[in-house]
Amino acid sequence: MMRLIVISIAALLLTACSEKPQVLSPAYNRADGQAWQGAKNPYVVKGWAPGDKAVWETQLRSRSQYQNEYVKVN
Repeated sequence: MMRLIVISIAALLLTACSEKPQVLSPAYNRADGQAWQGAKNPYVVKGWAPGDKAVWETQLRSRSQYQNEYVKVN
């Protein structure tokens, strides 16, 4: 009887440690677009239109200059 209780407790503990499979459902399985395609909302930078890669890259370069400590000091 004791052996049956120990086996059932061990089986219960082992099943509690199992992990559910983490699979994307087909509804969420979509490809990402290019970064410069962007969002069409009122919060984008003035002068930039979604899909304009050259202006998007220019904006990235100008924003990164604000994070450059060498430029801030000199």
